Amino acid sequence: MKQSSTAFRAADVLDTVATELARKGPEDRLLRRAAAQLASACIQFLAERTGGVYGRRVALLVGTGKNGADALLACPRLRRRGVVVEALLVADTAYEPGVIALLNSGGRIITPMNPGDAAKALARADLVVDGIIGESSFGALRGRAAELVAAIPADMPVIAVDLPSGVDPDTGEISGPHVRADVTVTFSAAKPCVLLPPGCHAAGLVRLVDVGLPPLPAAPVVRRLGDSEIAALWPIPETAAHKYIRGVLGVVAGSDAYPGAAVLAVAGAVQSGAAGIIRFVGPGGVTAHVLSAIPEAVPGIGQVQAWLLGSGVENDEDQDNAIGVALDSGLPCVVDAGALEACVRRRNAGNRPTPSDRLLLTPHAGEMARIIGWLGTGVTRAEIEARPMHYGHEIAKALDATILVKGATTLIVRPDGFVASQAEAPAWLATAGAGDVLAGIAGALMAAGLNAFDAGEIAASVHGRAAAHAHQRRGGGPLTASSVAEAVPQVVGQLLAC
Repeated sequence: MKQSSTAFRAADVLDTVATELARKGPEDRLLRRAAAQLASACIQFLAERTGGVYGRRVALLVGTGKNGADALLACPRLRRRGVVVEALLVADTAYEPGVIALLNSGGRIITPMNPGDAAKALARADLVVDGIIGESSFGALRGRAAELVAAIPADMPVIAVDLPSGVDPDTGEISGPHVRADVTVTFSAAKPCVLLPPGCHAAGLVRLVDVGLPPLPAAPVVRRLGDSEIAALWPIPETAAHKYIRGVLGVVAGSDAYPGAAVLAVAGAVQSGAAGIIRFVGPGGVTAHVLSAIPEAVPGIGQVQAWLLGSGVENDEDQDNAIGVALDSGLPCVVDAGALEACVRRRNAGNRPTPSDRLLLTPHAGEMARIIGWLGTGVTRAEIEARPMHYGHEIAKALDATILVKGATTLIVRPDGFVASQAEAPAWLATAGAGDVLAGIAGALMAAGLNAFDAGEIAASVHGRAAAHAHQRRGGGPLTASSVAEAVPQVVGQLLAC
């Protein structure tokens, strides 16, 4: 992703809109600007997907709020391009100037009294526009709105206005019927749901457009770094640097059952080039595997600037002791897999030598469920996947740590609730060992001096981009964790060339 993104709470966006209207007014001016951008997005989508615009059919799902008004006011511009427009009203009323504009331009209104006509309009449409509910509404769709969404054909493309209706704007949580969009056109400031799972998966491609609002005075609550921001934070060796100055990462990973986890974690760290030396601590057989695959690794314990702990570790007393020493050292740590329980139980008991900005835990949803169990509360993996930001923040607060929530969209959550989101990877990255490579990249970045939040976000982005590169290099086919690690240097080089 070339450009960075930030998202603001819905209430902060609404406050800015209200302030701007009170200062300049009228509301119609902002609505018409938004409608023009929405019409442009619809025209571009139709041209690209159907090969033309004239004679194509668009069905508008129109609620009573500003999103419905945007959809209605887009109608005259669509009609001028020869688009047939039908507006399916969710309620008996809608934005009156928009209704008049639609009728005057030759559009058709279908009221709730004609459900059969609404179903026919959806079935024959080339594109559906979701203008049902905006940022001021929360919760699943109900009644007429839910019925209309359920009637959208499965293969019908959808453009959502501002956000997909039925998705919580601030959390991305989904509690019932909702719209699944191909494109979301959002105005002036993105809402968190377009960057946070599972809502971001319902938003599709997000298109942020400017309608003339001033910069929001509130602080963003979610960020996604782009090329230039990542390049600016990436550790680049100075002319006179040597390997010790660049940072030393200690890796406690692997086991007789999972030797590959150690190889992949070390590979991720080495291929990132972020640190000068990668030291490996593990059983003799695993060490042999690591050195055979990655001769650059240095075996044995020595002085380090940061630790990567736990990838593939299982029932090894020496490794458990090494993990305990590392956790008690106060040095920066990336904590994965087999080291999570030791870390959680120490932190929960008050043993917290490492501050939250130097401690990065990297659980997937199943491991998060276990962590919450160790903290005394029962929760299922499915509940975690439905509310990843919520539970990531719960764990971050409880442990005073930074939490990297692995998933199709990876979240990095600080104890204060600020969140980073990265989603560059293809679905093929859901493969064994991918998390070990990610942990290695993050560990190397922390050894180079980055804080846990930045290291987690940048590692997730580079990891996802490397997966996309490996996927393309394999002709769009399956990838392996090893191929992701091999692609990391080229991805970093491309970023630094920005």
